[in-house]
Amino acid sequence: MPIRIYNTINKKKEVFTPISNNKVKMYVCGPTVYDACHVGHARSSVVFDVIARYFESKGFDVTYVRNFTDVDDKIIRRAQELDSDSSTVAEKYIQDFYRDMDRLHVRRASIEPKATEHISAIQEIIKILIDKEMAYEVEGDVYFSVTSFKGYGKLSGRKLEDMEAGARVEVDVRKQNPFDFALWKAAKPGEPFWESPWGKGRPGWHIECSAMSSQYLGQTFDIHGGGKDLIFPHHENEIAQSEAAFGVPFANYWIHNGFVNINQEKMSKSLGNFLLIKDILKRYHPEALRLFLISNHYRSPIDFNEKAMEESSTALEKIYKAMQRIEALPEPPKKSENLLLGEFWGKFCDAMDDDFNTAQGLGILFDAVRAANRILDDSGGDAAPSDPSGARSIQADIVKISGILGIMNESPDDFFKEKKAGALEQIQVDAERVEQMIQDRMAARKAKDWQKADQIRNDLEKMNIVLEDGPNGTLWKVSSK
Repeated sequence: MPIRIYNTINKKKEVFTPISNNKVKMYVCGPTVYDACHVGHARSSVVFDVIARYFESKGFDVTYVRNFTDVDDKIIRRAQELDSDSSTVAEKYIQDFYRDMDRLHVRRASIEPKATEHISAIQEIIKILIDKEMAYEVEGDVYFSVTSFKGYGKLSGRKLEDMEAGARVEVDVRKQNPFDFALWKAAKPGEPFWESPWGKGRPGWHIECSAMSSQYLGQTFDIHGGGKDLIFPHHENEIAQSEAAFGVPFANYWIHNGFVNINQEKMSKSLGNFLLIKDILKRYHPEALRLFLISNHYRSPIDFNEKAMEESSTALEKIYKAMQRIEALPEPPKKSENLLLGEFWGKFCDAMDDDFNTAQGLGILFDAVRAANRILDDSGGDAAPSDPSGARSIQADIVKISGILGIMNESPDDFFKEKKAGALEQIQVDAERVEQMIQDRMAARKAKDWQKADQIRNDLEKMNIVLEDGPNGTLWKVSSK
């Protein structure tokens, strides 16, 4: 089954046909590095990480470019606030970005260029546009003339005549049209600058992506992605300046992920609901956040709230628990080593082939988990099933699917040890004390001192410690209540 992608520019799903056979060239707009990353950055990064992983699983050679905007008005303002310089601020937040993404198991892109490293390429495109009379210089600033490009608005569906100046753009009387946008900005005192034919200055926001994508992927490439907030004006302007300069289509497929809302409200600093990744990960396992971010179709909005995160945490535990049970089985015979890519993997691929439907794909993953648990349960709990190859085959599907979704990066034993340690730290209970109390209870039960055994259990419950007596001894966990 071919991969079908909802193409924003054509407003419909289309069969993916790469420019070069078995190669995918994808550019995704990265962060403007002036502050720590929020959960919206996390969604975009996770979505396109999953897409890249899936293309690779289907045998494509993926070149994935994700840029850093490291010179911008916001960065300059932040540097002034911190009594620092733009390059220092940008580098600090690039490293913060990497720390957050590493915790979320977002892999590095193939190429991660910075705007400041491509000033020459940016200036070359600007020169082409000026020579074509599709851009003009005013007092050291250079603007793109939107009326010179007949296709302006084809991505967003907006028409220039219907747009109101001042609603989304800064009104500048020097512009030929209010919606003309800056390709080059004349430097103000104290700002970073580069020499140019138009004087000292720095690039505008939109032009950097055209320069970097064309340098690493060519003037026409397969996929351009980012959040829905970038459709206008950023991606619209990228199309205009790129196609005006090079005279060929820019990107063949446009993929845009939906917004993250907070408790059914738009995330905004002014509303006080601006959630940073590092703060969320103080409360939740990184893979629980990752699972939450792909629990809806990538084009749909998703609502971040405590209930949703608790559900994702519980779901993640179910996957690890099933894997822990399977890994406790005796080693399978060698012939079962070939039991890969079973029915659940096939169904997962069907879901992902239909516009990367991770929501449906997750449902299939949990179908696999339930099937594995049924095999184990039918054998009498944690005892080995009569046909371990069935559970092992499902395990192979779970591992393969989890690898695409970017979860199950730990061994089950390590996952539950870390979970238990974190829970104990939150309730300020010492694990050695719990183990000793369990040993005391076992001794009391052996001596048939049922009153003492019950008292110890009650004391542990007051500490939020839940006991599970089984044929292999007593297990314990920290209650989530």
